[in-house]
Formats: sequence, structure tokens, C-alpha cells
Amino acid sequence: MTMISTQELAARFRATAVEMSHRAGAAHLASSLSVIDIVAVLYHSVLRLDPANPKWPERDRFILSKGHAASAQYAALAWKGFISEADLLTYGKAGSLLEEHPTPKLPGVETATGSLGHGLSCGAGMALAGRIHGKDYRTFVAMSDGECNEGSVWEAALFAAANQLQGLCAFVDFNKWQATGRSREVLGLDPLAEKFRTFGWKVHEIDGHDHAALLHAVQDVRAGVGAPTMVVCHTVKGKGVSFMEDDNNWHYRIPTEEEVAKAKAELGVA
Repeated sequence: MTMISTQELAARFRATAVEMSHRAGAAHLASSLSVIDIVAVLYHSVLRLDPANPKWPERDRFILSKGHAASAQYAALAWKGFISEADLLTYGKAGSLLEEHPTPKLPGVETATGSLGHGLSCGAGMALAGRIHGKDYRTFVAMSDGECNEGSVWEAALFAAANQLQGLCAFVDFNKWQATGRSREVLGLDPLAEKFRTFGWKVHEIDGHDHAALLHAVQDVRAGVGAPTMVVCHTVKGKGVSFMEDDNNWHYRIPTEEEVAKAKAELGVA
């Protein structure tokens, strides 16, 4: 790894995700782009990890509950040294460990995700297990807003607050879209931040592309007894590439070679 700012890293991850979508013919690119700032800040400045020992018992846990954004996590795992840059070229190919949704067969991935609504439950379980075993690791979960339609999310939210899982922090990538339309039109989410507050969580409501705000939101997350932390991140689907931003067609569209070049130019990545 070289010294790089979180903003530069996010731009690099976005370019990588665009290339991966094109190469593999894989969908969900815009969903990856909206969560990348969260992923970049966590992997750059927050998560305690050891690529040489992926199962290190004291490691922080990260769960990408919105598993369809796997390319964002794969870019981070390659930068961190869990996998190689060459591995990224195999994304979506038969026999590759880099499937379109992440699985724990890949070093650095804690649990299989993509069937939405399970990540927060898994994270709550990991946080509680850490307390039981006297570990001081923290558990971070990145969810989608559409995923908050699932009842299992709210069961996990109740459980985490009831058990005072202070070492648990979740992010909602609130990009306002899901596969078939605007999130608020598919199922009303408002007031999302207040819902989690009422459930007993410490809540931050921020611009999910503001790296300083993301860092501030996680500064009090530590193992112990207290309220879990929820960060409601207002984001833009397709963030960073002007012709993809807030355009839900890019939930499934695959960029052409020309669009890859245009996106990389906008991102300032050669």
C-alpha cells in the first residue's frame, strides 16, 4: 500500500468498480459507487485488519450487507492486500472466488451476503460474541436503504439496542433508489433516522460522501456496554460519474469501453 488520501482512494475504487462491471458484464454498478466513500474511509482509516492473518481473532469485522455492491469491497480488499490486483480480473468468471455477491471463501469476507436483510443480524451476533469472549473488536455493517424494507433489519435493531452492543456500528447507504423505483415510493422509510433513535440507537445523519463526517460518526464505536451506532448516510446512486449519478438505469446497465474511459477521466484515474 502507498500513502493516499481517502478521497483519492475512493476515486480509485470507483474506477476499479467501473472497469470490473464492464469486464464481467456485471450489474449493480451504481449501487457500488454510492457506498464506496463509506468503504474507502473504513478500510483506510478505521478497520483493524491483518491481511497476513485474515482470521485474526482481534480483527474488526466488516459486513457488506448490500452484497450486490461487492465490487466496492473487492477493490478495498485488493488495496489492503487480502487479494491481488490480478484477482480482480477474475470477477464474475466461472470458478472465481470473486462472485457477484461476496462469500467467506474469499479472505477478508466475514459472511455471505446479497440476500438482503441479514447483515445487521449477523453483525449483532458477532458483536455479542465478541463481548462474551472478552474481545475488543468492533463490528461494522453497510446496508442499503431498500434493505430496510426487511423486517429482519428491525428485529436486529431491537436486539442490538436491547443488548447494548456499543461495539456495533451500521451504515445505511441512503441513495434513495432500489431496483424498481424510488425507495420511499416502494415502501415509506421516513423518518429513517428517527426510527433508529426510537429503537435505542445512537444516530448520526450525514452526507455519506463527506469523509470527515464519516470519521466523526465512528469515533465512539468501541467494545463495551452502551448504545449501538447507526449512521444514516445520504448518498447519490452512481456517485462520482456524472452520467450515472441518480440514474437508476445504472442499477443494471453495463458500461461500454467508451463509457469506462469517460468515467475514469472524470475520476482522474489513469
